[in-house]
Amino acid sequence: MRMYDLIMKKRNGGVLTKEEIEFMIHDYTNGKIPDYQMSAMMMAVYFRGMNKEETVNLTMSMARSGDMLDLSAIEGIKVDKHSTGGVGDKTSLVLTPMLAALGLPVAKMSGRGLGHTGGTIDKLESFPGFSVSLTETQFIENVNRIKIAIMGQTADLAPADKKLYALRDVTATVDNLSLIASSIMSKKLAAGADAIVLDVKTGSGAFMKTEEDALALAKTMVEIGTSAGRKMTAIVSDMDQPLGFAVGNALEVKEAIETLKGRGSEDLKNLCKKLGAGLLVSIGRSASMEEAEDILQKTIDDGSALAKLAEFVHAQGGEEAAVYHTDLLPQASLVEEIPSGQSGYIRHIDTEEVGIVSLILGGGRETKESEIDLSVGLVLRKKVGDYVNAGESLAVIHANDPEKLRQAKERFCTTYHFSEEPVERPAFIKAVITGNQ
Repeated sequence: MRMYDLIMKKRNGGVLTKEEIEFMIHDYTNGKIPDYQMSAMMMAVYFRGMNKEETVNLTMSMARSGDMLDLSAIEGIKVDKHSTGGVGDKTSLVLTPMLAALGLPVAKMSGRGLGHTGGTIDKLESFPGFSVSLTETQFIENVNRIKIAIMGQTADLAPADKKLYALRDVTATVDNLSLIASSIMSKKLAAGADAIVLDVKTGSGAFMKTEEDALALAKTMVEIGTSAGRKMTAIVSDMDQPLGFAVGNALEVKEAIETLKGRGSEDLKNLCKKLGAGLLVSIGRSASMEEAEDILQKTIDDGSALAKLAEFVHAQGGEEAAVYHTDLLPQASLVEEIPSGQSGYIRHIDTEEVGIVSLILGGGRETKESEIDLSVGLVLRKKVGDYVNAGESLAVIHANDPEKLRQAKERFCTTYHFSEEPVERPAFIKAVITGNQ
């Protein structure tokens, strides 16, 4: 078998077999196929596409390119959640304690933030002492004991994806449905969960800008997971404005805690309940989404989800007192309101730009080596559909550097767009896709 022949086959619109895909991924991961040939293949796939069978085979080959986490020592049906990323996306901080409070084993691998989107691990490290550097044994023990553990992705988890993504990033071949879906799902399948819920974002702050593209990606990933024997659900949710009000690591942790106390953003709470309900229904723990959402709401009402968050933070070396006393979390030295320059109804928020404002303040990474400031960010006062008077606060910025604060304020003032007429608030949940569809 020769890579040259496979490139030509796909270039001419042919369908790659399972064996051909396995050969290609195995030899590329092991350095036997050079970058220039794989670049040619990625471009051929970009223009010719892949059918459902090819996409599943590509995903499984990438998942098996390194370690496949064995979670068989964990009792019960292991559940996991993945978000395609967005601004202010702190759903894991709210959802995973709710699920664990119901006795569901949450075994999750998460990543760090890069660019304008935040990472779950960075947010969790806002708790003083918190560590995601768990051994596989510690990871499994924590899930069995308290029903929840989150650790960083290991270097040996789907290494083919790491190599391929780096290549696609510099060859303009990122934006292809099969390649995006296989990249996400190869890591999820390698992580070993039995049931997975996907939060696929759409809008100005998301990778998938249109609802049509987000829906197609969600359906493709559900099909892949179902073909691999996993219980799958996907929620397509709005990212045309930040999720909740807080953007920035410690600020988002505070909002997540408020949500678990029964306060905070309704959008955030409702999305977490919808994601959790999808999991409960998929594994047969509930007969309907509505019933499942009621079950999840009870973990907030009775305080069990908040208690589980504290237990989880303590188990991974963090200061659990910060769950109950959020002033123990990192705090910025400069806090300043941003007034609106005009009156009107908020028509649109450039969500990606809001994320970049947090990045400017030091709350995100421009490169993987960048140091981040866990205390900085912003808290929105107004969102789409709200009316604001000129001079009224749009947001509060938290900063530690006066020059960064100045730059961030200047950038933020371009993110809000107004209308003289009332604006309808956008539907937050766009679609629910299950493995049965």
